[in-house]
Amino acid sequence: MDEKLQELFDDGIFAFSQNDYEKAIDRFQEVLAEQPDNFEALNSLGMAYYRMGDFTTAIEYGHRAEKLRPSEQVVHTNLSLFYMKNGEKQKAEHHGLQARIAGWKSTDKPGEETGDDSLGMAQPKPQNIKIPPKFPDMPWKK
Repeated sequence: MDEKLQELFDDGIFAFSQNDYEKAIDRFQEVLAEQPDNFEALNSLGMAYYRMGDFTTAIEYGHRAEKLRPSEQVVHTNLSLFYMKNGEKQKAEHHGLQARIAGWKSTDKPGEETGDDSLGMAQPKPQNIKIPPKFPDMPWKK
């Protein structure tokens, strides 16, 4: 994402955090105008519409995000929430199960990359510790 789009996205996230969902929606829409397949903007837009109470539109953007990353746990978790609030329990349960399966898949193979890990925590580098073949003399024990 280029600097301009990143700034728009960040503005949208900030607006969302301040409960200004209309502004957040505008910023995410601006990002999508330039990059229609921006996963983060689609996912965030779905959540912003959910918070506004527009569950049908939230579901629409949730499915657009799902097309980009069908095995992403957060996508199915959000869709489950959106469908439940929309009164569609069976679809909510389906996506809840898909979220569980995605979670299991991501923990089945530790160390294997499962997607965009740009926001992941940095892993410490292993240190080479040299242990001497025998401990040095301990003059205090004599």
